Amino acid sequence: MDSRQMRYFVALAETLHFGRAAARLHMTQPPFSRQIANLERELGVQLVERSSRHVTLTQAGERFLADSRAVLARFEDACRDARLVAEGQKGELRLGFMMHAAHRIVPQIVSSYARLRPEIRVVLLETTPAEIEHRLLGGELDAAITFAGRPFPRLRTVPVITDHLCLIVPSGHPLAGRDSIVPHDLETEELIAAPATVAPILREAIAGYFEKAGIVPRFRYEPQLQHTIVRLVAARLGVGLVPASICDEAVVDVVPRALVAAPTLKVVLSVPVDSDNPAIAPLIDIVRDRKEPAAAERPVTRSRR
Repeated sequence: MDSRQMRYFVALAETLHFGRAAARLHMTQPPFSRQIANLERELGVQLVERSSRHVTLTQAGERFLADSRAVLARFEDACRDARLVAEGQKGELRLGFMMHAAHRIVPQIVSSYARLRPEIRVVLLETTPAEIEHRLLGGELDAAITFAGRPFPRLRTVPVITDHLCLIVPSGHPLAGRDSIVPHDLETEELIAAPATVAPILREAIAGYFEKAGIVPRFRYEPQLQHTIVRLVAARLGVGLVPASICDEAVVDVVPRALVAAPTLKVVLSVPVDSDNPAIAPLIDIVRDRKEPAAAERPVTRSRR
């Protein structure tokens, strides 16, 4: 039995006439009648009662009609879904991102993607920059928003924004009233920053900032998450150097301040070059067409109280 036989039977059940049913399917009546007889023989039940003038459905035929319609509808849905997935209109997209990207970048991109591809399920995974590359290459992610790092032949990147470092201090801190900060202002401060094992690009930017000024930074705490850094600063356990996009959100008892000649941090969308997921293409288009001033162009000077 196959779907064609079900379609033959549905046509007969809807017309209750062998000739009209055959014509609907662009067939002659004899082969059509044989198909119905073959179907009944394969099932081992009588589906229709025939007379010289009338065709009626048996109880088994009524049930088979309902089930055939349901099966054919599911079959049509399966065909439609397969075409939509192949066209990148339906399916699943697994998107990884660094925590600080959740403040502004990820909501904007995901919102645009949801409007463009409403039938694609977007799975979001918040992780550290050090883990993102491994998850992309291991097939756990389809794409990820992360810092631009060393070129990798199996990954291609699309620029998202240019972020920059900024300083966060506790409210009431002597540097909280300064409009801008130079490296020597932080020479005696105890710093809070993510370790190189978690965010190597970010840590290199911080180390380079002090190295250019001939200063050896004093790191007191090295938590993995940027939100933890903000909370430790609020608790007056030190000052933090974080991406400026973290400062988009007001936090009680934390004041952001701009750094003079702040190091920049390029944020990119990273995608495996050998990916065959068609849902990625519209994401790349959204990122390429996205218009937003670089984070480095937005000064961070206001108090967050």
